[in-house]
Amino acid sequence: MIKLDILSDPICPWCYIGKAQLDRALEAAPAHPFTVEWHPFQLNPEMPAGGMDRRDYLEAKFGGRDGAIEVYSRIATHAEAAGLEINFDRISRTPNTLNAHRLIHWAGLEGRQTPMVAALFRAYFVEGKDIGDAESLVQIAESAGLEAAMVTRLLASDADSEDIRARDANARARGVTGVPTFIIANQHVLTGAQSPDLWSNVIDEISDQLKAKE
Repeated sequence: MIKLDILSDPICPWCYIGKAQLDRALEAAPAHPFTVEWHPFQLNPEMPAGGMDRRDYLEAKFGGRDGAIEVYSRIATHAEAAGLEINFDRISRTPNTLNAHRLIHWAGLEGRQTPMVAALFRAYFVEGKDIGDAESLVQIAESAGLEAAMVTRLLASDADSEDIRARDANARARGVTGVPTFIIANQHVLTGAQSPDLWSNVIDEISDQLKAKE
């Protein structure tokens, strides 16, 4: 199998779109060579622990209301093309995602990492949940197969917080400036929400290379 490392943030719409397009390619090639692992990258590492009002955040980031509308109109178009639902009107806060990344890490220890990523994307982009809120995170974790009581205890502690921050910092030190970032076999890097066709070509090429070595 070939390792596919994905750096992502649960509030990144391009990561949501990128996952959907990768999923389409993987579903079309059930014998694909990839084993997937998700890694933390916070779009807003300095975000207050309680997050902030989403409108205020977007207008500050994109230079006002018109800039935010332009950017998110383009995102909505790409999401629709990918067959995704995004309910921006339900999202009232932009959260700090440190705890969401801790959930993904803990899910990985139980072989539930990708379902957890999917559950976080759905909670944020479809249901408009505050994925910085501990109670919401416990519900999301339970929906992805983790034990609610265990997650409640872990979230109340600082378990793995420094590890997540260190992994985020290491990614930046290696030159990652945005997500999604896909690293194939620790050698080849793809950035951005790639099309299913591109992924299909990558899968075919890698599969042919593996067969040639047999």
